[in-house]
Amino acid sequence: MRLKLTAAILALTILFSACGPGANKVPTPLPTETPTPAPTLTPTPTIPLAILVLPADMDQAASSLYQTAVYDLAQQAGYRFQVRNTLSPADLEPSLKIVIALPPDPGIAALAAAAPQTQFLAINIPEVTAGGNISVLGSDVQQDLTAFLFGYIGAMVTDDYRIGMIVPQGNAEAQKAVTAFTNGMTYYCGLCRSFYYLPYEFPQVIEIPADESPSRYNPYADYLVLQRNVEFLYVHPDVATPELLNYIGTIGVMGIGVNSPEPRPIYWVASMEPDVVEGIQLAWPDLLAGAGGKVIQAPLGLADVDPFLLTPGKQLDVAEVLADLTAGRIDTGVQP
Repeated sequence: MRLKLTAAILALTILFSACGPGANKVPTPLPTETPTPAPTLTPTPTIPLAILVLPADMDQAASSLYQTAVYDLAQQAGYRFQVRNTLSPADLEPSLKIVIALPPDPGIAALAAAAPQTQFLAINIPEVTAGGNISVLGSDVQQDLTAFLFGYIGAMVTDDYRIGMIVPQGNAEAQKAVTAFTNGMTYYCGLCRSFYYLPYEFPQVIEIPADESPSRYNPYADYLVLQRNVEFLYVHPDVATPELLNYIGTIGVMGIGVNSPEPRPIYWVASMEPDVVEGIQLAWPDLLAGAGGKVIQAPLGLADVDPFLLTPGKQLDVAEVLADLTAGRIDTGVQP
């Protein structure tokens, strides 16, 4: 009897255990690893590039001047900067945005066509014209403006305003320059009355015939100096041979002109030249903006100034007059 009771209790225990709260539990699945998406590679932005093309034989001082100017502009714009002596289609990488080139022509027309994303600035390269992504920095010297300023300077640095000019005969532009030269002298000294009486007025002008040999230009300077007491001479660019400019200095007369003679004559007061660096600075915003196809006129400035003949104080005076001429606040008196 006891054995049967024990068996019954054991059977009930097993039955109740099977019906307990844990009897219907679903097994918890093991966690699975969620795949991590592969990172998307974002290309690093390429820094834009500006290239300055200079001839290998350029004067070191001029080369350094141009390199410093363009380097500073590139740094301010966040551009990389390189200097090359040549430029080929292989150099036209996609990041190349600006090319500034001086003579000789590296082939700008073809390069510009191959790199439409690049703005090109040609400086004093006659065979290159503006258009598309090519801009041109002009270097035309306004003869009336230049002659006016030279007349002003001559009156400033001479005794009794004894200035003169040598011009080509029958040249209409040269005659306009004579008018401007005279007006520049008058602008400085008004009536320009000499302390010593002379039977003629200044400026004194002599013309060289078109068929005259350049080897016989010197006597024309002799006439103005020996017969007309001229102390300061401006030779029109069309007859300004290096030999004549040098001769003027050897006879003790001050000279002035467009561009710097090589070698520099003695008693050379100054030269009037386009300021290429300032021209590049003027063109730079358009190059950055991709606004090409323009002609930018380089502003004029004095170069190779002799500080003993044209002292620093007088240079400041001349700079103010030049600024007024350029801005149109002073009229040269020459009709277009």
